[in-house]
Amino acid sequence: MIIVTGCAGFIGSNLAEELLKNNEQVIGIDCFDDYYDVGIKKKNLSELKKYKNFKFLKQDVRKINKDIIKDADVIYHQAGIGGVRYSIENPKKYFELNAAATFLLLEKCLSSNIRKFVYASSSSVYGNVPENLLPVNEERKCAPISPYGCSKLAAEEYCMNFYRAYGMPTVALRYFTVYGLRQRPDEAICKFANKILNSEPIDVYGNGQQTRDFTYVKDAVRGIILSANSKSGGEIFNIGSGQRVSLSEIIRIIEACLDKKAHLNYVNSQSGDVAHTLADISKARHILGYEPKYTIEAGIKEYIEWIQKGKRK
Repeated sequence: MIIVTGCAGFIGSNLAEELLKNNEQVIGIDCFDDYYDVGIKKKNLSELKKYKNFKFLKQDVRKINKDIIKDADVIYHQAGIGGVRYSIENPKKYFELNAAATFLLLEKCLSSNIRKFVYASSSSVYGNVPENLLPVNEERKCAPISPYGCSKLAAEEYCMNFYRAYGMPTVALRYFTVYGLRQRPDEAICKFANKILNSEPIDVYGNGQQTRDFTYVKDAVRGIILSANSKSGGEIFNIGSGQRVSLSEIIRIIEACLDKKAHLNYVNSQSGDVAHTLADISKARHILGYEPKYTIEAGIKEYIEWIQKGKRK
């Protein structure tokens, strides 16, 4: 039996559905935090409920009963709160829902015999890495510049400590800007596409030349599952595409997919945003057999087609 926390969210719902397609018995847990439209999460959940091998529990992970997890084979801990900018205004909430919640879940797992605890971390733990030092590998000293990144790093440290202190088979995955089907509405590619479709101006923070390693969600899900099936414990892996693209180029690709021009409004850079990200994925390639398959053009094309079919408006 497999547990996916945050199963109604973006990555969690994609992960849970892939596991269900593989005939795994999945218990999904979500508390429907209102950081973004709960209706989106309920729609994601409705897709999972179509599978007979899925069971849902509406629950805050901080309050999960030990009996629920005692027979779990793998726990994919996807629950948490995202968003760099929102964390600047609400640092305590990020500590509670990311760092403290992960600790409490790990503590309850001590009485279980789980084969793997997979934690969803973030590239935000690295902070502002100089462009000449990219790509960044897992040995890079972390220096997060937002409460979000700090909360993710703290949770990572608990995962690694529970491996060293108790032998719990934990891994932490540092996601690099995951995008695709069921993406949160506040995330760049979703926001840009909707703005262009609705002929609304796009606020571009800074000059638009900041770059990101964008990872298609289907590639990320493959990496997540590979990490659970590996023999590695107490390890951290970058999950990215190994390529970076500027925000201006992302807008150009979306324009081409929609055959519609964007209206751009350049504004000041935001606190907590890093200039560039790029993952060194050689460790995940070597140990996990992880290999991203989607180019940024192919990923955006598939995502735009999904939007246009009416799955998300």
